[in-house]
Amino acid sequence: MALKQVSVTELCNSVGMKYRVLGDIDRYVVMPAAIHEANEKSTSFCSKKAEDASEIIRNSKARVIICSSNMEFAEADYKDKTLILVSNPRLAFTRVMQRYFAERVQLGISPTAVIDEEADIHPNVCVGPNCYIGECKIGENTIIYGSVYVYPNVKIGRNVIIHADTVIGAEGQAYERDEEMILRKFPQIGGVVIGDDVEIGSNVSIMKGTFSNTIIREGTKVGHLCSVGHNVVIGKHCLIITHSMIGGSCRIGDYSQVSLGACIRDGIEVGRDAFIGMGSVVTKNVGDGQVVFGVPAKERGKLQ
Repeated sequence: MALKQVSVTELCNSVGMKYRVLGDIDRYVVMPAAIHEANEKSTSFCSKKAEDASEIIRNSKARVIICSSNMEFAEADYKDKTLILVSNPRLAFTRVMQRYFAERVQLGISPTAVIDEEADIHPNVCVGPNCYIGECKIGENTIIYGSVYVYPNVKIGRNVIIHADTVIGAEGQAYERDEEMILRKFPQIGGVVIGDDVEIGSNVSIMKGTFSNTIIREGTKVGHLCSVGHNVVIGKHCLIITHSMIGGSCRIGDYSQVSLGACIRDGIEVGRDAFIGMGSVVTKNVGDGQVVFGVPAKERGKLQ
């Protein structure tokens, strides 16, 4: 948490969008806070646009608040505050947090990590305690938290974040019954490729491909406790939310979302910009821009 003072001008220069300021521009803050928990040294945000938003802002102790440019304010609303009006308050506050208040992880490899001699690891990375890193490649500024196990034949890009206790590159469940109905393992010889700027939550399992690679493309975020099967290809900037399960050989298009606890049957294709609702069980292909949810999942409309 940053302790230095941050000026209103510095905050405004960080929002990354058109803004308008109401109130005293000469204020300083030292910490972010939820709008109901803020104090006089805090900055906060309010995304609401309804009538109760003005009351929330007036009652907050935060002295600098980022709020919606679609709202109208009387002078009494900001007599003891500074309001920064933008089109997307949460996005603007996200940028402020990233610049001034985000956690900074110290780079380096923990002495308790076990690293394969053939691993190709950029010198500017963080590998946390009790990790195992097999014969793989890890790009610059990647952060791997403690107790992560990375199997051989894995390629991890730049600026990737992998949270604790995740496993990357294990074999999936590929078996064939013989004449006596005994399960025989189908060996899997593929790998895993993780693109730049991907974030993977804790306790995630990403299985390697059977012959080719399991792929997670750039910018995609995979939530905690998810399972990604063998040969899966997830496109760019997708959001895979906590407890989702993606069966083997699925394809998910760019910018799509798989919501909390959804399950996608093996071999399913999900198009670009698709939205799979919470707890859905997807048994049929999902087209570009489709919104589906339910058990089994059915189309409920199109994204605008």
